Order: sequence, then structure tokens, then C-alpha cells
Amino acid sequence: MKWLLLLLAGIFEIAWAIGMKYSNGFTVMLPSIITAITYILSAVFLALALKYLPLGVAYVMWVGFGIVGVTLLGILLFHEKLTIPQTACIILMIFAIAGLKLFAKH
Repeated sequence: MKWLLLLLAGIFEIAWAIGMKYSNGFTVMLPSIITAITYILSAVFLALALKYLPLGVAYVMWVGFGIVGVTLLGILLFHEKLTIPQTACIILMIFAIAGLKLFAKH
């Protein structure tokens, strides 16, 4: 359950970042509202996960989910480009997230 809470926090983190892009600097109403709601939900689920997981592990994984998810959606939705070194770093982050989960004591 604790990992599901953290995963949900990461999904909502990705959602608020993408919503912020669509909000055009909070000038478009619906994406702005979605951004605010998903921002709060991300914080709530992270707080719930932190009841059971160490702060360092949970926070790094939450940020990592966001970075990887937003990067991939940036490519798919906004046609953003990555260089080979950037791609290598994203792959390293995926391995780091998996390693944190694999070696977590909780």
C-alpha cells in the first residue's frame, strides 16, 4: 500500500506539471484548476506515503517519477527533444528509482 501511495503521488506530480504547461501561465482556466487539484493530491499522497517510508527514499522516488514522466510526456505531447546524454541520464534515473525500490528496507 505504501508504494501505491507513492506511485499515486508521482502520477499526480506528473499531472500537475503537464497541467501547468497547458495552463499557459495560469491564463487558461480548466488546466489551471486541474493543476491546483493535482498539486494538492500529489502532496497529500506523498504525505501519506511518508508515514511508512523513509523521507530520503520516498522523496527521491517521487521526484524521479516526476522527472521521468514529465520528460516522456514532454516528448509525446509537446514534441520536445532529448540529446543522447540527456537520454542516458533519464535511463540512469529509471535504474536509480528501481534500485531504491529493490533495496528499500520497508
